[in-house]
Amino acid sequence: MLVETRDRVRTITLHRPEVRNALDSALQRASADALAAADADPDVDVVVLTGSDPAFCAGLDLRELGTTAENLDPRTNDPGRPSNPFTALWAMHKPVIGAVNGPAVTGGFELALACDFLVASERATFGDTHARVGVTPGGGMSVFLPMAVGLRRAKEISLTGNFVGATEAARIGLVNLVVEHSELLPTAHRLAADIVSNDQHAVRNLKALYDRTAAVAPGDGLAIEQEVFRSWRVEPAEVASRRESVLRRGREQQAP
Repeated sequence: MLVETRDRVRTITLHRPEVRNALDSALQRASADALAAADADPDVDVVVLTGSDPAFCAGLDLRELGTTAENLDPRTNDPGRPSNPFTALWAMHKPVIGAVNGPAVTGGFELALACDFLVASERATFGDTHARVGVTPGGGMSVFLPMAVGLRRAKEISLTGNFVGATEAARIGLVNLVVEHSELLPTAHRLAADIVSNDQHAVRNLKALYDRTAAVAPGDGLAIEQEVFRSWRVEPAEVASRRESVLRRGREQQAP
């Protein structure tokens, strides 16, 4: 794992480039620890998750899977500590931007889907090879992929095992942006800086709302949103003090 913090943004890089950042049990535990540590660190507001070139993540390390299979369930001695990056991502209170620098395959695809949103390099590809390998998803594929692209397209991707390139991924709503490879991390960090510049209590509340309501029927989700809205404490003076900067950023972003 490579970990760097700058300007309240923690960049976590999966770093086994010789095997395309495949998830053995050691990398699973290390990445889970890194994510949990970022979530608990008061000096971190946003996380950027990426991989060392040439891949984002090739999924579970099939060599370990084919021998000890420990990476299917990489246990820890601490029952309160996440043992894999999937459950660590699902439990995050802080936003995670996925910076997909290359192929994201099966478990690696699930890692990307567990991020709050994605920026992709032109070199990124996405593939679900569960059916090809002969295993079933355990990292959220059947939940998060249809949320991103719709049920029918999700079934096509999973049942065929065919890969989706970066441009098509943007067209179908799987990723937010596609950029030149050299601009991937700078773009992710600019978006992270935009998030850092906002009220962090509000940011984390919004993330929690989206995460909570996405898991329920729309009617229930609206009820949850109204429940939180009614209990949300508004400090008018703080809102007023941010008004000009909010308006200025809006005008700048809409300028021709």
